Amino acid sequence: MAYRFDYLVIGSGIAGMSFALKVARYGRVALICKSTLEESNTFLAQGGVASVTDKAVDNFDKHIHDTMVAGDWLSDPEAVRKVVENAPDGIDFLVNHGVDFDRRPDGNFDLHREGGHSEFRILHHADNTGAEIQTSLIEEVRRHPNIDVFEHHFAVEIITQHHLGKIVTRRTSDITCYGAYVLDEESGRVETFLAKVTVMATGGVGAVYTTTTNPLTATGDGIAMTYRAKGTVKDMEFIQFHPTALYHPGDRPSFLITEAMRGYGAVLRNLDGTEFMQKYDPRLSLAPRDIVARAIDSEMKLHGTDHVYLDVTHKDAEETRRHFPNIYEHCLGIGIDITRDMIPVAPAAHYLCGGIKVDANGESSISRLYAIGECSCTGLHGGNRLASNSLIEAVVYADAAACHSAEAIKGIDWRDDVPEWNDEGTAHHEEMVLITQSAKEVNQIMGYYVGIVRSDLRLNRAWNRLDILYEETERLFKTSKPTRELCELRNMINVAYLIMRQAMERKESCGLHYTVDYPHR
Repeated sequence: MAYRFDYLVIGSGIAGMSFALKVARYGRVALICKSTLEESNTFLAQGGVASVTDKAVDNFDKHIHDTMVAGDWLSDPEAVRKVVENAPDGIDFLVNHGVDFDRRPDGNFDLHREGGHSEFRILHHADNTGAEIQTSLIEEVRRHPNIDVFEHHFAVEIITQHHLGKIVTRRTSDITCYGAYVLDEESGRVETFLAKVTVMATGGVGAVYTTTTNPLTATGDGIAMTYRAKGTVKDMEFIQFHPTALYHPGDRPSFLITEAMRGYGAVLRNLDGTEFMQKYDPRLSLAPRDIVARAIDSEMKLHGTDHVYLDVTHKDAEETRRHFPNIYEHCLGIGIDITRDMIPVAPAAHYLCGGIKVDANGESSISRLYAIGECSCTGLHGGNRLASNSLIEAVVYADAAACHSAEAIKGIDWRDDVPEWNDEGTAHHEEMVLITQSAKEVNQIMGYYVGIVRSDLRLNRAWNRLDILYEETERLFKTSKPTRELCELRNMINVAYLIMRQAMERKESCGLHYTVDYPHR
């Protein structure tokens, strides 16, 4: 028997929960998450949320300009204006749902400045803003009578005409989403979730790389499902590597050292203590992330080192501890006192600027399927995301998708002819090593060949290696009962292929995509 909901939300970060809270007044909502509500990229976000709030010194045009510059002028101007001008309303939404942003003694927001921003406009909660947002929204979601939360449920595929026996290709103009097949991890059964509107809010893809700041659940599931359903996916080559992840071998994911620390005055240095950013950009350590990450990568290769240092020892110790209590305690736990010791850092895969192509309402190329948050490509980020623009984008587009779908849902009914998941002829696979080893191979391929600096030779080698893994994994999937680990591997391979293929198609260096074969735009 199939579940029936008005709205099916796949993913439980800031985007998915914001949408769920906004549409719950219009109908019943199923919120699917493959682990728990607490495990998401949102929870790990340290820096904050960008919004023009101090209009005495800041304005929308400045924020728009900063976003366009960071995005290498590849951003969609309309998407940029939409997010920037609606950001203050998004902040109000978060505050009204219990988010406690830090304030100064006069009651105004205590604003930070980060790389690429011309003004102080980053709202934050100490150095664990994401956790504050996630915790506040979870409380609201759990007590809402119209939202049903399904933890440890994994969406395997979205349901379209393909599952009704119709041939669907990328040229099919009327592809429609009717819900999703979802694996209940406890029972091992794949359940049918029918929905009038389905929303992808599955986050990023960092787990396809060995070194990442993302939770290891960030396997690109929504993007892979949408691509397999013949939806449009765009700008996957633009993978943002955060310049300053804590270098501590063995940690996966890597602990993030927020960009706000560089805004606070921290300086990047080589292992011998010399500064180096003056060689790469006049903005020094406050240059946009793509420039800083490439600079660090260059210095590491030049000197044959595994990391560089971030130095905040020249700042007042008490103030540093007050501004960055989470970072201070974490580093102290591994023997680094950031008020006296320089912090070893190296770049790590952090954020996807591309994803499922959506319009101004957050709707994908597949009817009744929306995508919001990091898995979507709204056009805001272009070639490189401006620091702290992602959380506010999620809130703004969650609102846009909620408003549009509340109207679109009228007159829509569920499909009664959707078949149950068919696993006839499949068996439980017993060799877990086949999956874990293939996942490691994906990580290695992406790290070595599709990283911060690319070349045609490296990308072609990645293509050949991934092709073998793809064939092996598809054969395994067709003969096995679905498990989360197998589905995640399948999605990782799909996403890795998209990153690699779209990188091969872009014959220029711009934004986060840098290739030695086309070093200039």
